[in-house]
Amino acid sequence: MLRKIRYTESSQSICADGAAGRIGTSDGLVDAAGKGGYMYDILIKGGSYPDFEKQQMVQGDVAISDGKIVALGRVDGEAKRVIEADGRVVSPGFIDIHMHEENFVTEGEEYGIAKLMLQMGVTTCLGGNCGTAHQSLQLFKDTIEKLGGAPVNYLMLAGYNTAREDMGISRYDAASAEQIRTLTQQMTADIENGAFGISFGLEYDPGITYDEVVEVIKAQPQEDLFVSMHYRDDSTGSPESVTEMIHIAEETGKKFQISHLSSCSAMGQMEGVLAEIKKAMEANPKLDYDTYPYNAFSTRIGTAVFDDGCFEKWNKSYDSILLTSGPHKNQFCDKELFEQVRREDPDQYVVAFVMNEDEIAAAIANPNGGMVASDGIISRGSGHPRAAGTFPRVLGKYVREGKCLSLYDALRKMTFEPARRLDLSGKGKIAVGCDADITVFDPETIADGANFETLFIKPTGIDAVIVGGTVALWESNIVNERAGRFINSPFYRKK
Repeated sequence: MLRKIRYTESSQSICADGAAGRIGTSDGLVDAAGKGGYMYDILIKGGSYPDFEKQQMVQGDVAISDGKIVALGRVDGEAKRVIEADGRVVSPGFIDIHMHEENFVTEGEEYGIAKLMLQMGVTTCLGGNCGTAHQSLQLFKDTIEKLGGAPVNYLMLAGYNTAREDMGISRYDAASAEQIRTLTQQMTADIENGAFGISFGLEYDPGITYDEVVEVIKAQPQEDLFVSMHYRDDSTGSPESVTEMIHIAEETGKKFQISHLSSCSAMGQMEGVLAEIKKAMEANPKLDYDTYPYNAFSTRIGTAVFDDGCFEKWNKSYDSILLTSGPHKNQFCDKELFEQVRREDPDQYVVAFVMNEDEIAAAIANPNGGMVASDGIISRGSGHPRAAGTFPRVLGKYVREGKCLSLYDALRKMTFEPARRLDLSGKGKIAVGCDADITVFDPETIADGANFETLFIKPTGIDAVIVGGTVALWESNIVNERAGRFINSPFYRKK
């Protein structure tokens, strides 16, 4: 934990519920209320932070006022709240460029995954990935407004597969010309309503053709539109799938993100795929990918991912599949159980242990590109631990323990690169004028806690998370879960 922070004689402490309390009952966060005349709202003293212009970690204080970073270096002056951060890293809040938002329709107007994101240091999330939207964009925005904010800042993509399903198009059928026109209009409407781009899940709807994807994307006029794509096939099919995505990126000219590369190619194909992506990125700087630090993927058992032939392709058997909910929760399958659950509970999320650890590390550490993202999703309060541990896991397992990449490079892949990718000019940096989205952590102890049996184990080593200049998490405890907001894309057209 952070050392107790200094306070003035008239200080009051802030309790976990945000109410004023007496010094001595503090959780460590001090508000020098009543003194007046403060130069800063928050002053973080003595930590180190990544300087992406100097391309190195630097030591210095960080001063915050009105939700912005206003001073760096050796900072003098009084502040309402002072955080002594010697020995800590003061990072831009982590940006999860690939996750799956709450389903307010089926699970109620409560935040589930967003709170897990906050607990692992994430301050901004991009939802609506893999072609899936859990509700309409307008409903999602309205719910956040109704709830008075969110634990994190939310951005969204328009989910193409969901729109296709809503039109009654079978996952195995190609869309007609008329249907493609309607789908294109739906994507345009969501983009004009604030979506940052379009997501596709080709593996989930094998009927989606190359030409269908290209037509829908090219119909959107925005040059910097963001497109994310869940590949058409994994394992032995991944080289061809990556080539297809590279061609789509070239032909459409948009920003193109290959989704969760490890679950596509960490089955023996990663070395060749990374070489192909490197060559493609040199020719097309708008191309990149994201990846997560686990050797298992997760999706619904009833999807086309588990169609006949999948186990032969992975060189695995039914006992590689872990059930995450229901009467058989935390049980590995045999053929009979797998087929029963696939038939009776097709929407259950399962975990498939089919990936190689060394290839996952290669995708994370790749110096030529790649960003860290969780692909986190929870349903019925259950799911893959990536939803609760991705970012601390990279910093603990791959930086501190494995030394696969430097602390600076890991933070760059978690903050600066995704912010630049999404044109979030005020985020992803510790710099004067930037948004005060900040995660303070101990590089010697940060680690993931969640595992495949128990999702709700908090990470360790995260001392504070600040969202928009408001302390949202202190010593692993959420103290404000409404500091985040919905962020419309630059393409938003107010009606």
